[in-house]
Order: sequence, then C-alpha cells, then structure tokens
Amino acid sequence: MRAVKQLIHFGWGQALSCLFPVVIFASLALTQIFPLPFLPRYDWLLVICVLMQLVMVRAGLETKDELKVITLFHIIGLALELFKVHMGSWSYPDEGYSKIFGVPLYSGFMYASVASYLCQAWRRLKVNLVNWPPFLTVVPLAAAIYVNFFTHHYWMDVRWILSGLVIIVFWRAWVTYEVNQVRYRMPLALSFVLIGFFIWIAENIATFFGAWEYPNQADAWSLVHLGKVSSWLLLVIVSFLIVATLKLYKEKLPHKGIDDSKQ
Repeated sequence: MRAVKQLIHFGWGQALSCLFPVVIFASLALTQIFPLPFLPRYDWLLVICVLMQLVMVRAGLETKDELKVITLFHIIGLALELFKVHMGSWSYPDEGYSKIFGVPLYSGFMYASVASYLCQAWRRLKVNLVNWPPFLTVVPLAAAIYVNFFTHHYWMDVRWILSGLVIIVFWRAWVTYEVNQVRYRMPLALSFVLIGFFIWIAENIATFFGAWEYPNQADAWSLVHLGKVSSWLLLVIVSFLIVATLKLYKEKLPHKGIDDSKQ
C-alpha cells in the first residue's frame, strides 16, 4: 500500500507538471472535433497557447526565469520545424494566417511545453543532480545533438554515435527526486529514455488529432515509427541539458534576499 500511495503522489506531481502539454493535446482534440469560427484551426491553437502561457506566468505556475527557458525552446523548436518542413520530413496541411513557410507558429509551443514540463517537474519533485558532467562537456554535446538534426540530411546521421557519447558522459550521473518527503534516485540516462518514450506516445496522440502529419500519414493515420523514439530521446537530452544548466547556474548565484519564486 505504501508503494501504491507513493505512485499516486508521483503521478499527481507529474500530472501537474504536464499542465501545459495537456492543454495543447486537449486543444488539438477539441478543435479537431468542434471546428471554431472566424479563424483557421492553426490560428486558434496559437491563440490558446499564448493565452495558456500568460495564465501560467500570471498564476505563478511558471517563474520569469522558466519563461525565458521556455521562450528559448520555442525559438529552437520553430527553427527545427522550419527546416524539417522544408526538407519534407513532415507537414502541416491545413490553412492558417499564422503559418510561416508552411509552419504554423503554434508548433513552437509544442517544444516549449517539453521545457515547461521539465521546469515544473524539477521544482515539484525537488530534483537534484549527482555527478553532473563539466559544463565544457555538456554544452558541446548538446550543440552537436541539435546540429545533427539539420546536418544528417546532407551528411551521415551520427545520432547513434551521439547516443553512445551520452552514455559515456552521463554514465556516473544520477538524478534524485522527492515524492511525499521520500527521496529516490535514478540513472540520468534512464530518465532520458523514459521521457523520450512518453513523448513518442504523445507524438502519436498529436498526429492522430492532426497536429502535423508524416508522409506515411497523408492518406490515413498510422503509428509513428518507433525509430522516432531516438530522435525524441536526443531532443529531450538537449532540453534537459539547457534546463539543468540554468538551474545549476541559479544555485551558484549569491542569495539576494528576494523572493526566488519571482525569478
């Protein structure tokens, strides 16, 4: 019973941390079933995402520093979307006033929602990192992973080499977290795999509701290829490294006697 109780507490913390992604999925489903008037669907999704972001900040669910990280992820994700759509990796077939080069602006919020989850889960579960690799190792690795999303269209895909480097770099790294005043720990590499797998599940839900479509889904929806887990795994690593770097940097700053919740 204690294990069940702890699992419920953990699940509740995860659910609260997933508030932004849940709103996005709910909006995708509702706008697919009940078309809204006046604006195309992609534009309504953008309006909903912007309003949700404002609510999150105004309600204190996200801090100002977390908003900066989330905005960075919006830009990173949008740049990736522009390139991938141009290369034909996937498409957004519906019309929309907020589309730029075939990419609706709401798509950046789907990446930002991953950062939102990481920031909130970090705070709610009181995450701590053990044996975190040096900054000069983490940053080039994250940059190489992100760049490979672009360069593999013109050169060899080195994702498996990068995955091997991740295992080597984070072999001794652990993440500890707290559930109902009990601390647990997990190998950091395993946490990457688990988050990447659940994002792949979320991707299947998103494509089912028409968030975007892959070439093999043009005629009818089909399951996203399991190989996409590796792509999400690497993207999660980039996301986690950026969030972790910010959190570790903030911890090293001298206390200024102000309310940290406003930062």
